[in-house]
Amino acid sequence: MTVVVGTAGHIDHGKTALLRALTGIDPDRLPEERRRGMTIDVGYAHFRLPDGRDLDFVDVPGHDRLVGNMLVGAGEIQAALLVVAADDGPRAQTIEHLELLDALLIQDGIVALTKVDLVDPGRVGEATELIRTLLAGTTLEGAPIVPVSSVDGSGLAQLSTELLHLCDRVLDRAPPAPADDPVRLAIDRTFVIKGRGVVVTGSLRGGRLERGAALRLVPGERVIRARELQVHGATVEAVVGGGRVALNLAGIDAPDLQRGAVMTSDPRVQASSVIIAVLRPPPGPIAVRDWPPTPGGATRLHLGTAHVEAAIGRGRADLMLLADGRVMARLRLARPIAVAAGDRFVLRRTGGGGRVWGGAVLDPDPPMGPAWRRADPAQVAGLASTDPIEQARALLGLHGVLDPIRLPAGRLDAGAIGAVRLARLLVARPIFAKLETEALAAVAGSTGTGSTGAAGLVPGMSRAELRTKLVHSLGRTGAVDRGSAGAIVDELLNGLIAAGSVARAGDLLHEPGRETALGEGVLAAMDRLERSLATATPPSLSIAVRAANCPPEGLRALESGGRIVRLDNDLAYAQTAYWELARTALRLAGPGPLAPAAFRDATGTSRKYVMAILEDLDRRGILRRTPEGHVVGPRAALADATSQ
Repeated sequence: MTVVVGTAGHIDHGKTALLRALTGIDPDRLPEERRRGMTIDVGYAHFRLPDGRDLDFVDVPGHDRLVGNMLVGAGEIQAALLVVAADDGPRAQTIEHLELLDALLIQDGIVALTKVDLVDPGRVGEATELIRTLLAGTTLEGAPIVPVSSVDGSGLAQLSTELLHLCDRVLDRAPPAPADDPVRLAIDRTFVIKGRGVVVTGSLRGGRLERGAALRLVPGERVIRARELQVHGATVEAVVGGGRVALNLAGIDAPDLQRGAVMTSDPRVQASSVIIAVLRPPPGPIAVRDWPPTPGGATRLHLGTAHVEAAIGRGRADLMLLADGRVMARLRLARPIAVAAGDRFVLRRTGGGGRVWGGAVLDPDPPMGPAWRRADPAQVAGLASTDPIEQARALLGLHGVLDPIRLPAGRLDAGAIGAVRLARLLVARPIFAKLETEALAAVAGSTGTGSTGAAGLVPGMSRAELRTKLVHSLGRTGAVDRGSAGAIVDELLNGLIAAGSVARAGDLLHEPGRETALGEGVLAAMDRLERSLATATPPSLSIAVRAANCPPEGLRALESGGRIVRLDNDLAYAQTAYWELARTALRLAGPGPLAPAAFRDATGTSRKYVMAILEDLDRRGILRRTPEGHVVGPRAALADATSQ
């Protein structure tokens, strides 16, 4: 595994000169940087340790006006090399950079006491004591201090040894991720190489990234391909264990990329403009001021290589002081950025002293509008719990419906956090109980008075009608999108039918024990017909009806109940097969226009089926036909529906 180390320190304290002496690489890559003798943007170098392992260095600016650029580099590092000049001692940016490293919880580091060739031994000892005092109470307290000169080379061998120990400490604290873990790269540089195309660089996190891998771009949700990988200037087939990486990309142009965007295979990373986070104050002597932060105050959030204007909300649950001195805050961002639960960030006040607070994301996608205003502040505060079960309960209680991938720690038992698992989602028990009660009451109300259901078949309620009613009810909670709500309701109704709490006759749901007009033979024929149409290449409907021996009333019940989807007079699909094909078409149309031939090849069908499906998806608004092919349509969310 390659460890990424960031330099930090005051301007002109010798960060770049030290890296040049240590690695032989000049991280100042811009002409203006070389002309002015100061780092303006983030620079990079690498160093081979005595045991053969590599360190990647991120050289950041030390000027006070370039702190934002400093955080671009610091946002993706694992350890720090704090540089302090012996003749000057700790200065303003030394302290500010130390605050920023502490805010990011960088716990492993070394202090390089540079320019010792310019001072006597007494000054070296004095500067060393000043640094120890400054580090006290921060995450770098106790870090080794190494006197060094970039001019005569003294101390470089000791610094190399300390860097070896630093690498060991980092890997002991955070072992390499398994190779099959998702990967994530926050872009810090983008450029174009003539004849090769777009290249981006960044510090890779996660498992194994292979040449040719497809990655999501967040924000933007485009799929792009890593055509070529380079590490330290050499082309490689794969990168394992992180470190600095350059990617030559296919499927995107340079104007569509920007510093701060993320390329990832991790489904937890999403674009968000509102987050719930926990903030902590600066340490020791640099704390105590402006704590807690002021609601509505202008701040700038730095996360990964992105930075964005942010404001703390003014609502009753938007800012809460916790018992341990930390603060829970709901932050509204000026634009969406790539974020996932657990991400560390720095929040800087943009006026009047530039105060700094460290934070971690607890919920990257909190409820909005009325759902948030109804939130219980005590429940929201539970998101900051160190107990994974308590944190998961708070997250579920806040959202009502939750994707298990968002749970704070691996696999948790649904029952332990007060959830019921439906349609691969976790539904809070109070919401599930309410839906179940509504379903049973609706069925009982439709049959208890002797009313006649659809097509005069049997007293009862159309499943499609009940489904719509329950989806609407679930949607009012603000907890789930319409497609997921439909999937949850479908599984709930299936469970009630399987348990015998509700009986089904074709499309109708009724109380158990009532007579049905559709005999067992017709119901069995309907099931046979539905199964025969559950394929990407179904037989013609007339042939399938004859083979299943399904009477007209059975066919009508299948259609009215939504169990089959009819595209034309003689072509129909089982609902499950149709929506699976719809989701495949959407997935293929996401990166760019979908051609019929590509859809045919992906589904193993023929042009007859492909054109009928694409035309039907166009009519529904799930896709939209253009001269270049089919693209994602305005009603694409309908494809989230699942079989009944």
